[in-house]
Amino acid sequence: MQTRLNPDTPEDYCGTTYAAKLLGLSVGTIQTLVEKNELQAWKTQGGHRRISMPSIRDYQKKHNMLLNPLETKENRLRVLLVEDDPVTRDMIRDFCNRCDMPVDCTAMSSGLEALIDMASIQPDVLIADLNMPGVDGFELLKTLKQSEQFQRMTCLVISALSQDEITAKGGLPEGTIFMAKPVSTQWLNGFFTALVAGRKMDHAVALS
Repeated sequence: MQTRLNPDTPEDYCGTTYAAKLLGLSVGTIQTLVEKNELQAWKTQGGHRRISMPSIRDYQKKHNMLLNPLETKENRLRVLLVEDDPVTRDMIRDFCNRCDMPVDCTAMSSGLEALIDMASIQPDVLIADLNMPGVDGFELLKTLKQSEQFQRMTCLVISALSQDEITAKGGLPEGTIFMAKPVSTQWLNGFFTALVAGRKMDHAVALS
């Protein structure tokens, strides 16, 4: 496996989970492709695997796969879901995949994993749990709000924490939308409907 410590830019690499989504393969298959050097990858000093985006595009071309969804689904809402509870994560991801609206959802189980792939995914919407091990939702939001690149991203947090508990932990960044658990798919449907409608309106204004 290729050894590098620093890629040129964050857009040049992604994590294993997102690479699997881009290629429509399992995480295990991605790891096998890396070991066979069919995908170029390296590990950070912390032991986290980074996979070269150019090598993913080369693999897609070699095997006549569709281009990167970020290039072929420009009109779709790119949603990044960060939730450590598998039941909630699968429920929201399945809802996004089944709904009639143009939504493309990538689901991850940790805040750290999201930070690794954020620049590659460039989500329009972030849906994040607050109470997670390691990098929790509070730290994830705080880190992203410090980046100019993600200032326009819509942030929705889902949590069983009370407002007092959230305030005690420093509160949420301005403009963050809150939904209490258990998650309501009816509420999510309205949320995405409003986002899609607003996106269409902005596009119409831009063309006028």
